[in-house]
Amino acid sequence: LCTPAVGAAAESLPGDRARAARTVLDQVVLPGEELLLPEQEDAEGPGGPGERPLRLNAGTRSRGRVVCGPGLRRCGDRLLVTKCGRLRHKEPGGGSGGGVYWVDSQQKRYVPVKGDHVIGIVTAKSGDIFKVDVGGSEPASLSYLAFEGATKRNRPNVQIGDLIYGQFVVANKDMEPEMVCIDSCGRASGMGVIGQDGLLFKVTLGLIRKLLAPDCEILQEVGKLYPLEIVFGMNGRIWVKAKTIQQTLILANILEACEHMTADQRKQIFSRLAES
Repeated sequence: LCTPAVGAAAESLPGDRARAARTVLDQVVLPGEELLLPEQEDAEGPGGPGERPLRLNAGTRSRGRVVCGPGLRRCGDRLLVTKCGRLRHKEPGGGSGGGVYWVDSQQKRYVPVKGDHVIGIVTAKSGDIFKVDVGGSEPASLSYLAFEGATKRNRPNVQIGDLIYGQFVVANKDMEPEMVCIDSCGRASGMGVIGQDGLLFKVTLGLIRKLLAPDCEILQEVGKLYPLEIVFGMNGRIWVKAKTIQQTLILANILEACEHMTADQRKQIFSRLAES
């Protein structure tokens, strides 16, 4: 079922004609829309002159590889929008066309994605498998062998209630999500059981993406206040630890409030904390 607002917006589209991706960049797209990509090689296409369906299987006539990101999925040789949000595009390094397309949406419920690094909570032990709550629709499975140096004799010390930082190796709608705490080389690379101390809190998925951006200034400003340890999970969870409980709570409150603050407001808060 769709809400009246979404239904009215969908009815406003001119028939079943797909829209060109270049004309809707940074604009709101709705689930069910199909996207077209301008192509100089094709004079005519379903979207009009100079346009053809956005092809993901690059052929000899394709200008560059197109990668389908979150909020989009393959539908034949087109891209089908599956989430409501703003369409984003990132050009490839070589500038040869194509690039990455995705939908930037502000959703609250986390959907597991293969390769995402998340923070989970161990909820149960089932034989050789741990059940981990990652905030999704169902718990993820974690094998005791998915830790660095783990063997049948040397099992990791994981208890119910422990915090786990790992990544997904299996995540799709038809299978139970599966986590590991090692990379492709069998090393932990910072993953595993998180320390007992510290504070775990939840923020929006949009704030996590904002904090993990390469040009984010919030973490640089926070790091100047107190020495800290911090772990970000793409499922909207943050674990932070400072020298004292008071400093830990201050850092957690700052990170939660930064989502709705401007750069000037952040500077004022950080300057006050630095003075105190």
